[in-house]
Amino acid sequence: MWDHCPLMLMRKNFVSFHVNLVFFQVEDAQGREATIQRLADSIAGPFVYSVMTLSAITFGFWYYFGSHIFPDVLLNDIAGSEGDPLLLSLKLAVDVLVVSCPCALGLATPTAILVGTSLGARQGLLIRGGDVLERLASVDHVMLDKTGTLTEGKPAVSAIMSLACEELEILQIAAAVEKTASHPIAHAIISKAESLNLSIPVTRGQLAEPGSGTMAEVNGLLVAVGKLKWVQERFQQKTDLSDLTTLEQSVMHKSLQDSQSSNHSTTVVFVGREGEGVIGAISISDKLREDAECTIRSLQHKGIETILLSGDREEAVATLAKTVGIKDKFVNASLTPQQKSAAISGLQALGHRVAMVGDGINDAPSLALADVGIALQVEGQETAASNAASIVLLGNRLSQVLDALDLARATMAKVHQNLSWAVAYNVVAIPIAAGVLLPNSDFAMTPSLSGIQELSGYGTQKVTSVDLVKLEMTDFDVILGMDWLYSAMPQSTAEIELSSFSSQMSLF
Repeated sequence: MWDHCPLMLMRKNFVSFHVNLVFFQVEDAQGREATIQRLADSIAGPFVYSVMTLSAITFGFWYYFGSHIFPDVLLNDIAGSEGDPLLLSLKLAVDVLVVSCPCALGLATPTAILVGTSLGARQGLLIRGGDVLERLASVDHVMLDKTGTLTEGKPAVSAIMSLACEELEILQIAAAVEKTASHPIAHAIISKAESLNLSIPVTRGQLAEPGSGTMAEVNGLLVAVGKLKWVQERFQQKTDLSDLTTLEQSVMHKSLQDSQSSNHSTTVVFVGREGEGVIGAISISDKLREDAECTIRSLQHKGIETILLSGDREEAVATLAKTVGIKDKFVNASLTPQQKSAAISGLQALGHRVAMVGDGINDAPSLALADVGIALQVEGQETAASNAASIVLLGNRLSQVLDALDLARATMAKVHQNLSWAVAYNVVAIPIAAGVLLPNSDFAMTPSLSGIQELSGYGTQKVTSVDLVKLEMTDFDVILGMDWLYSAMPQSTAEIELSSFSSQMSLF
């Protein structure tokens, strides 16, 4: 139909694009309210009307009753040289209006959230809203995927075994089926085939079932690559069970012999072909993350239960769980994405606050369902998992889960501190402004003193929020080697807030 096919080439500096994307997402996150913020806002409105009412009551009391009950108060400078009860009442009423600080209630949460999300961005934590920090601070269960989460997510083919043909043919047709798949295991198979310069056949009718496998037509025959049970179900032919057991044991044994370290997790995928059933198996190894064990131990030390959810076979999952310190009762293997979601829903139904940590497309439903979804993102890559997550670990380090948790808890502690300060300030300052100390101590605020007092209350809250910057976290720039992101980012919002506050206070 078309004689010529148009070709469009788009050029864009990736670093600039990625940094701008982070900026926009952080800015959007800072505008999302936490539940406690909505509570504070709902109180701030009625509080203003209450202060106006108290001001009117203060005027009425001192004009009609107070100046007669305590005549000595008229000798105070606040009543003027002539001891005018009207002037006294007006000044005290104005004091109440000026010294009250409803904005302290309204700003208690957003100032802390603003600093918290900005600090998170500087440390490689993309936190999508104050509500996320609020939920994360109360998390009591953390669920983790295996592949790409506890492991590095850089799997490689470690062994190939065949029942019916050459081993290279097994790899060749498996690579053809997985050619358009996005799972790390698929990438490992394709990379191995390409490294051996194998020609990858053209496929038709590719069908992927997340968590189970992929099927396509190769050279006129249907080929399935995935879990053993799933591959067997694709074809009517049933391979002898003893042959399958021998096949799996052989490929695992060969994989262990070839591996240079015991710190690996091994996954076996089976290959089946129409008319033959299971014809071979491919062993794929992935190295355990260096920080996996210490992260799990630290979470448990903080009183958080860690649960492993994996679609891999039970033996591989159990071995990995034992290595990192996850209890046997919290290990779940051979799960589909739907079963992972069901496990999360079950805990939530019992009243638990659940965080899910994952990295791949199979984890996206679980990340979206969890109270807090945490995705590990490799530098320069954006996945379905990172789009579904509430928090994205831009450094692709599991230990950043601890950083996010510490930041969330510190931020919410600062929010509660700010709210406590705001309430305490108003409870103490308003009665003093209303003249409660005037009869006994002859002390009364002037409107100007009340104004300075109100500014000090607001300023103290800003300083305590900016104090979050002192929170010790993983040195994101040094460990991850992502100086390009740090250098591209402007002065943090926290620093801008601090410098702005210093400028304001210098006026006084």
